[in-house]
Amino acid sequence: MNENQALKPIFYRLSDKKFGDIDEDYSNFKKSKVVVVQIPYEKTTTYIKGTKNGPAAIIDASGNMELFDDELNQEIYKIGIHTVEIPGISDAGPEDMVKKVRDTADELLRLGKFPVFLGGEHSVSIGAVAAMKKNYPDMSVLQLDAHYDLRDEYLGSKYNHACAARRISEMCPLVQAGVRSLSKEEKDFLNTKANGNIKTVNVYDILEKPLWKDYAINGLSENVYITIDLDVFDPSIMPAVGTPEPGGIGWYEITDFLKEIAKDKKIIGFDVVELCPMENQIMSNFLAAKLIYRLLGYIYMSNNKK
Repeated sequence: MNENQALKPIFYRLSDKKFGDIDEDYSNFKKSKVVVVQIPYEKTTTYIKGTKNGPAAIIDASGNMELFDDELNQEIYKIGIHTVEIPGISDAGPEDMVKKVRDTADELLRLGKFPVFLGGEHSVSIGAVAAMKKNYPDMSVLQLDAHYDLRDEYLGSKYNHACAARRISEMCPLVQAGVRSLSKEEKDFLNTKANGNIKTVNVYDILEKPLWKDYAINGLSENVYITIDLDVFDPSIMPAVGTPEPGGIGWYEITDFLKEIAKDKKIIGFDVVELCPMENQIMSNFLAAKLIYRLLGYIYMSNNKK
C-alpha cells in the first residue's frame, strides 16, 4: 500500500501544493505527525465573499516562508506536515459539511495524527470540535475571534458561521478571547444561566486587566482545541477577512498567549478560518501561514508533554 493511502480516499484527496512546500521526506502521510486539511467552504458567508479561497492562499503563502523558525531556533517542518483536501466539500449544505469535517477529523485522530483545519468560514469548526469531543471527552475550546458567534440560528440555519461558537458551547466548555462585536440576541444569551459553559475575555478586559491571559487559561481544561478566526487580529495587520472589526489584537500579543497555552495545556488540534484573500495583497495570507507554523512550533518544540 502506498504510504499516502493510509487515510481512506473517502475522507481526503492529496493537495496539489504542500504546506511549506516541504520535501516528500517530511510531508508524506506515514511519517507526518501533522495533517493540514483544507476546507474551502463559504456557503453561509453574509458579507464579503472569498473565504473559500483562504485555504489555498495560506498554502501558497506558506511555500515562501523560511522553514527555520527564528523564535524557537528550530526547523519545525521536521515533525512532518502532510497536506490534504476534503473532496466535494464546497457544494455541501452546512449540516452535511459539518458531518464531512467531523468524519475526516475522527479518521485522522484514529490514525494518531494531529489535525490542523484551514477554513473557509467559521462553521467548519463545528465538525472538528464534534470529532475532538468524541476522542477527548474532557476537552475545552479556546476561540480567538472578533465576533462572539453565539446566535442560536441565523438566516435559517443553526450551522451558519454566526452560530459556530453557540454550537461548540453545547458540546464542551468554551473560552472566548479578543471578542468585540455581538448582537443584542447574543448579549441577552450571555446574561442568562444558559451560557454557563462560556467564559469571555473581550478586548476591554484585555485593555484593562493585565492578568487576562491567566484568567482565560484557567478556564480551559487540560485538553484544548483552538479555533482562530483571523479577524481577531487588528485589521491594520489582517485586513483580508470578511468582516474586519477595529480594535483587534496584535501579532506578539496573540503569539505570546498561544505560547503560554502550549506550555500549560495539551493542544489537541486547531483551525485557522475566515481568511478572505485580497487581490495584490499577500500580507494577510503570509501572516496566517506563519501563525500556523509558529503554533505548531509551540506545540511540538516548547512543551515536554508532547
